[in-house]
Amino acid sequence: MGIDYPLEHHRLLIAAPHSSSGKTTVTSVITAGLRARGLKVQPFKAGPDYLDPTHLGRAAGTPARNLDSFLLPEDRLRFLFARASQQAEVSIIEGLMGLYDGRNASSDEHSSAHLARLLYCPVVLVIDAGGMARTVAAVAAGLRDFGAGSEIAGVILNRVGSPRHADLCRTALEQVNIPLLGYLPKQGALSLPSRHLGLLAAERHALDTSMMEQAAGTLDLDTLLELTCRPKPAAPPVLPVSGPRVRIAIARDEAFSFYYQDALDSLEEAGAELVPFSPLHDAQVPPAGGLLIGGGYPEAYAEALSHNAGMRASVKAFAASGRPVVAECGGLMYLGDSLEAAERTFPMCGVIPYRTRMAGRLTLGYRDASVLHSSPLAAWGEQVRAHEFHYSALIGEATYPAYLVGGQPEGYAQGNVLASYLHLHYAANPGMARRLVQACGVMA
Repeated sequence: MGIDYPLEHHRLLIAAPHSSSGKTTVTSVITAGLRARGLKVQPFKAGPDYLDPTHLGRAAGTPARNLDSFLLPEDRLRFLFARASQQAEVSIIEGLMGLYDGRNASSDEHSSAHLARLLYCPVVLVIDAGGMARTVAAVAAGLRDFGAGSEIAGVILNRVGSPRHADLCRTALEQVNIPLLGYLPKQGALSLPSRHLGLLAAERHALDTSMMEQAAGTLDLDTLLELTCRPKPAAPPVLPVSGPRVRIAIARDEAFSFYYQDALDSLEEAGAELVPFSPLHDAQVPPAGGLLIGGGYPEAYAEALSHNAGMRASVKAFAASGRPVVAECGGLMYLGDSLEAAERTFPMCGVIPYRTRMAGRLTLGYRDASVLHSSPLAAWGEQVRAHEFHYSALIGEATYPAYLVGGQPEGYAQGNVLASYLHLHYAANPGMARRLVQACGVMA
């Protein structure tokens, strides 16, 4: 039955020695197991990833939120964590990459370890135990002792061959005074496939909830809760929204789904009513004062997007009306003249004079950008932080660039239209969300 913790709050960060250790699977299993006990779990994902949160949110039954110490100022990050944790009994964060991997190799800035320190959060290590026994203890002790201020609460082993294998690892961990909090056996049913942008989203490959709850049976959730009990963060003030809502149409379907939940919340707090629509399946953009098209997989649905000529014409007419249009990454590809994928060229919306092509190489990283042309989001000269992650590339030179990034022009900003490969986090600067909502309100 487990221990009842009705009045306490628990926080933990799931980290690992390296990527592909099973952090998403283990975090999802823990979340499903605690939820099966009747506990309300709020999941978070460290870093800018859009896909892992879909699995965490499905396991928790509530949207997962991103905590990125590069995109978000520290005070905003703590604010967003505290606000989302208020109604939860457990706040669980899935880390990124290896525990100490951040923006560079000279420090752990913007790493999982950095985030754990910012939030006074104990760390549970996930270690892939395949082919190891005693060495598991060496890895765990090395991670504990390497970084100053890292609080390692315990270890969960992934891909364990047998209960005997787990016992061998437990004995080794006892010698370095690190608790074993359970394990997941080696089985394909709990693995998550990946594609070129990372793990497949939960909408396309979801872990079975009952299977996750069953898998949690080999985890020591009672001890995990005991070791991660911390005071609940103080509740931040809630500011009421006054005045009428401004409708903003937002593309949400299989092709466009990359949005930060806190960024959408920031738009709503600024007075937006977000109206979802599907560029794949709907006939036209719904009535609204502005249009938001996030990232996603337009290359995977290029033929269907191109075939929906009515929607493409509606998007172009919307932009021509002068109402604000903001597109990120996949949205930029959709607004362009054409998209080349799978050795074919597909007509797109023709809103911006760009063509894109699947390049076969990854463009990835955090970006510091200067605004070159004012847009519905930011004024000339402002500095913004962003993340870039795509396999496509522009064909030809950028015109009316939106930003200057590393001395190079990027994106498109002309009048009411902003299109860029950069993913911004509106919650980092609430003024950005207010600017967009106000611009949409003027044109509504």
